[in-house]
Amino acid sequence: MSSEQPTQRKPPPQIPADMKAFNRKLIEEFRANRGQLSGPMAGRTLMLLTTTGAKSGKERTAVLGFGKDGDRYVVIASGNGAPSHPGWYQNLLARPIATVEVGPNKFKARARTARPEEREQLKRFVPYIEQQQTLTKREIPIVVLERS
Repeated sequence: MSSEQPTQRKPPPQIPADMKAFNRKLIEEFRANRGQLSGPMAGRTLMLLTTTGAKSGKERTAVLGFGKDGDRYVVIASGNGAPSHPGWYQNLLARPIATVEVGPNKFKARARTARPEEREQLKRFVPYIEQQQTLTKREIPIVVLERS
């Protein structure tokens, strides 16, 4: 399997006070402009990940940075360094099929948590994991998304 080297990343934007409102606007703009963003998010490579709620059964969409390893997408369940795993990750543990939107492309993917022996190799596709890991005591999961 061929691997793509990660691209240079911009420093992370400041975390907004109302993250839910910020993400709603971001999701709206992402979908309206086929993945192209403006303002402080311009030029960033993001994906929309829609999971099914583990408890509610409702669809939930998260905005995530990602890396690419061949045809696989690699994301981290950081939650900006929160003490517990983000909801979207809990949803994937219960129901591993999700919808991924990258640029104009939308597809179903199967998610799995990277095995311990894969972590070091996969970290190079999400180099910001090191900085995020300093924000929390829990080990931040690396998630691999493959088209299903």
